[in-house]
Amino acid sequence: MIKVINPGLQTTIQDYGRIGFYEVGMPPSGAMDKYSYRASNLLVGNDENAAVLEITYMGPVLEFQQDVTVAIAGGEIPPKINDQYVPMWETLEVKAGDVLSFDFVKQGARVYLAVAGGIEVPLIMESRSTYTLCGIGGFEGRPLQAGDHLKIGNANQSKIAIGTRISDELIPVFSKTNEIRVVVGLCSYRLTEESKKRFFSIDWTVTTEANRVGYRFKGERLNFVEREQPFGAGSNPSNVVDLGYPIGSIQVPDGVEPIALLNDAVTGGGYATICTIISTDLDKMAQIKTNEKVRFVAVDINEALEARKLYKDKINQMKIQVLGQIGGINHG
Repeated sequence: MIKVINPGLQTTIQDYGRIGFYEVGMPPSGAMDKYSYRASNLLVGNDENAAVLEITYMGPVLEFQQDVTVAIAGGEIPPKINDQYVPMWETLEVKAGDVLSFDFVKQGARVYLAVAGGIEVPLIMESRSTYTLCGIGGFEGRPLQAGDHLKIGNANQSKIAIGTRISDELIPVFSKTNEIRVVVGLCSYRLTEESKKRFFSIDWTVTTEANRVGYRFKGERLNFVEREQPFGAGSNPSNVVDLGYPIGSIQVPDGVEPIALLNDAVTGGGYATICTIISTDLDKMAQIKTNEKVRFVAVDINEALEARKLYKDKINQMKIQVLGQIGGINHG
């Protein structure tokens, strides 16, 4: 059992995501930075879909009431056990009575705390992920609160030696200025040619409206091609007849402040989506904070697929490093 003494800014239970329900309007939720999420589970020998704690900006204070193995991966929010700093991206031992806390965020925005056996909460639509907008999943459908008690699961896990570590070359580097790759579409034709060029040539600043639903950016107004709005579309030039919103799609309501829709966003609506963040860069997007800069870079589908291949190669390298030590490599 884990007792929540202080919940931090926003700490939720997440797994890989609620996959397969998009057509009924249910977003996937799940860990926003899946690379760090998978690393944390690997380091404690969990199944790849085990539930962890996603910690944003300011970490919680947690008291462990049993001996357990843990790992913390993601942005740089330095962890401490009993007020002594401990490393991230490494298998750690926690004893009953130990208190885990965190220093102020240094780089990135989110970390993932995995516990051997996973966090035990009910499956809702095949996932343990928290979707706060509907109040489902996770711990009572909400972020953690002081006084909560989290049950540690007893799922089978591989025995990972204390001190097992992800090598430095496989640990992401987080920055205050970021390039995010996108595939142009579905409705980029609605922007004027000049505005399309401007979208890719300026640095956008992340506003205070940056959370699991989406990130809003400020920079300059973008202009839409004038036309008579079709039946079923709203009156604003940024409106189209309703369409689906892929995770990572970017819309520009009224041409002001683009919004990147993320894990907990609505699944469709009537704003033109001018491009979509490639899947591998969603992890990077999740680690960007308010007031940091983003430059969007257009790539084609072949470049996006090549990026995905390199990403999968890095995940397999992590598996080889960690599971190779116990002879349990799974290349899936």
